[in-house]
Amino acid sequence: MSVVVAVAGGTGNVGRTIVETLATSPSYKVIVLGRKSQTVLDNVPCYAVDYTDIGATAKLLAQHEVAIIISTIQVTDETSSAAEVNLIKAAEQASAVSRFIASGWGSLPTETSPVSILQKASNAALRSTTLEWTRFSVGFFMDYYGIPAIKTHLPPMSFAVDMSSRKAAIPGTGNEPISLIYSYDVAKFVSAYLGAPKWEEITYVYGEKTTWNKFVKIAEEVTGTQFEVSYDPIEKLARGEVTELPSHKAELANSPFPEPFARQILALLGSWVVGGQFDIPVEKALNKSFPDIKPIGVQEMLLVRKTT
Repeated sequence: MSVVVAVAGGTGNVGRTIVETLATSPSYKVIVLGRKSQTVLDNVPCYAVDYTDIGATAKLLAQHEVAIIISTIQVTDETSSAAEVNLIKAAEQASAVSRFIASGWGSLPTETSPVSILQKASNAALRSTTLEWTRFSVGFFMDYYGIPAIKTHLPPMSFAVDMSSRKAAIPGTGNEPISLIYSYDVAKFVSAYLGAPKWEEITYVYGEKTTWNKFVKIAEEVTGTQFEVSYDPIEKLARGEVTELPSHKAELANSPFPEPFARQILALLGSWVVGGQFDIPVEKALNKSFPDIKPIGVQEMLLVRKTT
């Protein structure tokens, strides 16, 4: 009998990727929880959820015999934080739910993150339950450097390297270690990990460990073009400033955030690179536990972009 997995926020960027991957597994039956009902996949039902109504949410989870919840809610403010906390409370009330993956899907936990206090709220709520839970730290998504050739639900974002213009504005020295991973590889690890006998509070995965200087070198080899490279020192990043790349104008105009705030996010990401927040600890990562999962690497990603 298939285990029922509910993906909260499963119509979004990371969520949809996880839904599509889990839907191919005979081990799981997937349902999507969203703020409104909409079609994600023909064989995956989507249910509208009012997260302020904990009782109704718990009833829905019980009705569908949900055993595992994966939260891909974008927890960026008090409203979305409350939604995840209420979902945790509803999960505790629904007796079939035993496991919960909290939203994260990015860097290592850090006090410098504006969402750190929101993640702590979810952690506190989870620790007050009997649920087994974890949060994924995956590094930085590699998808951005394969767009538009690679399959992805992530929106375009030229962080550090602008593949279209052959330019780079690298945070720090460019020698700081970073971990990059393709979103569908994250989803493969999630699918494999759901059946693991024991979960830790943080789960690490990575695709390739590299540096931005090495990334640019590979990009130059793949494209046969020398990139124009500049470096943003930590002092500049700390002021919320980054060197503008040609693709930023259009990308920031289409960002869900106001443009000044979106630029600050780019600077914050740069500060995290320098501070090691994207340096996933290889020795603690799931990769060695699931050797059959072969994540795509930087060169392969860029070759797909070049040849498509």
